[in-house]
This record gives sequence, C-alpha cells and structure tokens, in this order.
Amino acid sequence: MSDSYIYVITALLPLSALMLILQTNPYHALVIQGILGAVAALVFAVFGAADVALTQALMGTLLAITLYAIAVRSSLVMRLGVLEDGAIKADDEGHFEQLMNDLRTIFGKHYMRLELVPYTNTQALHRALMDKEIHATCARPEHDNQDSVATEDEQQLYHTTTRVQRLYEIMRTELSSPATSLTYINTPDSGEEHK
Repeated sequence: MSDSYIYVITALLPLSALMLILQTNPYHALVIQGILGAVAALVFAVFGAADVALTQALMGTLLAITLYAIAVRSSLVMRLGVLEDGAIKADDEGHFEQLMNDLRTIFGKHYMRLELVPYTNTQALHRALMDKEIHATCARPEHDNQDSVATEDEQQLYHTTTRVQRLYEIMRTELSSPATSLTYINTPDSGEEHK
C-alpha cells in the first residue's frame, strides 16, 4: 500500500507520452515534452537510478527541448517575397500594411510567422519563387496599359502567388482582403514542401 504513489507516477509516463503524440500545436508540444522528461526523470529517481535520472533531466529534457524549440521557431516561417519599398506607392502603403497585418494574423493562427523578403524587380521576385527561395510573392499586378477597361480582378492592388498548396488553401479560405487576388502555381516538387 505504501508503494501506491509509484504506480501513480509511472502511470503519468504513458499518459504524458500520449498527450505529446496527439498535440498539434508545436509550442504546446514543447511544454508536454518537458513534462514527459520530468516524469521520466522522477520515475528513474524513484527506482533508485539517480544517475539515469540526472542524465534524463539534463540531456533528454533540457537539451532536447532547447534544440526542438530552435527547430520549431526556424521552420515555421512563411517567406513572402515583396518588391523593395521604393516600388510601393505612397498612397498604396496603407493597403499594403493592412494586407501584411491580415497575413500575419492568419498565419499566426497556424503557428507560423511571416517573413518579408525584399527583391528589386518582378523578374527577381518570380525567379526566387521558382528557385524555392520563398514560399509566395506579393506584388502589384502588371497590366497592359492599352487596356482601357479593367475587370474587377484587374483593379485589385496586389497579386499574391504561392507555390505551396497548403498556404494557398489557408489564404483562400481565411484571407478576406479585397486588396489582393490569389494564385497557386505548381512548381516541380512543390507538393513536398508543406510548412
């Protein structure tokens, strides 16, 4: 009867492991990984393996969480190619900032951060997208000046193009800004790069 606390502590190990497996939020998974490591170290200490408990606490918990946090933070980035500041007209700057704020909010819900990557011209922007340096582009659409009548889509301030299907689906369903139109382009092996 006096050893019943050992069963309780030991039962926490598979429970916390199951919680870790089922977690979809990477930041919550970090916390649960820490709990799992602490429970494992406690189990080792209770069974008299102090050296294994110390190793688990230092290497299996602290070091693993630190490396995992760095990996999560660096991998959940949506790199958006934009033209340098000089290419944005002063009267469009407010629309552009609102669009970027909307994108940050949308991708924040998916635990991603938005990183703007400036390029000097549209050719460099398109080449970066094809070379997979960036995940998407956002620029003013280029229209033939001879067309006197523009359709509603052509009157939009910006055109956003992405090569990642999942990012396109997120933006298509959640972005309600009329300032941009969306396009998905299928590049070779683009389906393999879901961030």
